[in-house]
Amino acid sequence: MTNPVLKVSDFSVFYRERGRELLSRKQRHEAVRDVSFELYEGEILGLVGESGCGKSSLARAILGLEPDCTGQVAHHTSYPQMVFQDPYGSLNPRMTVERIVSEPYIISGKYNGTKRRRKVAEILQLVGLDTRYLARYPKELSGGQRQRVSIAAALAGGPKVLVADEPVSALDATIQAQILDLLWELHRELKLSILFISHDLAVVEHLCSRVMIMKEGRIVESGPVEVIFDKPRHAYTQQLITASRF
Repeated sequence: MTNPVLKVSDFSVFYRERGRELLSRKQRHEAVRDVSFELYEGEILGLVGESGCGKSSLARAILGLEPDCTGQVAHHTSYPQMVFQDPYGSLNPRMTVERIVSEPYIISGKYNGTKRRRKVAEILQLVGLDTRYLARYPKELSGGQRQRVSIAAALAGGPKVLVADEPVSALDATIQAQILDLLWELHRELKLSILFISHDLAVVEHLCSRVMIMKEGRIVESGPVEVIFDKPRHAYTQQLITASRF
């Protein structure tokens, strides 16, 4: 087994009940409960479960986007990035594609105007878009093109870890396949480690080497994809796999 790039230990995520004062932990809703796992270098690890089970809460908390957490998250690489489910909602509608992808460089001051534009063009090429898209706004793009821009923006920070939260669920089947192929190629070419979150077991079986099954905020089963899909032990995993095959 290669080195871990992400280690999560005894991790829980809490939300306060809407409209109430937070007086004690007992009044919080525990969205994620005592989760532990490791993501390894160059691996695509799947996280599967029904809507509302805590997958997105875990993803956001791992990247520091949820404040009320307990446990430990250790990042062994720099600048992990997230690819969100809804590319239109995650892109600033007032920015061009060039500005969106340039944002990490502008913030860091890493490149000047000419070199920055060249770097953006290179990243767009990685995700299958050319320089014709630089001056376009999100509303001028298709759903698949917007998700490619989202991936490009995530890659601009130079991450070794991507957290992909349902990145193809808002796309039609043909475009889903194209984006999945793109993620696989980026994983292979850039040696990316990906935590891939989905409710679609067929997609996870196709893309991932290991999978974790989440139910009501807990990981109930995990292991190599071929083992989990061929010989699931937990009743909930068995239920999900049976449903996915009909």
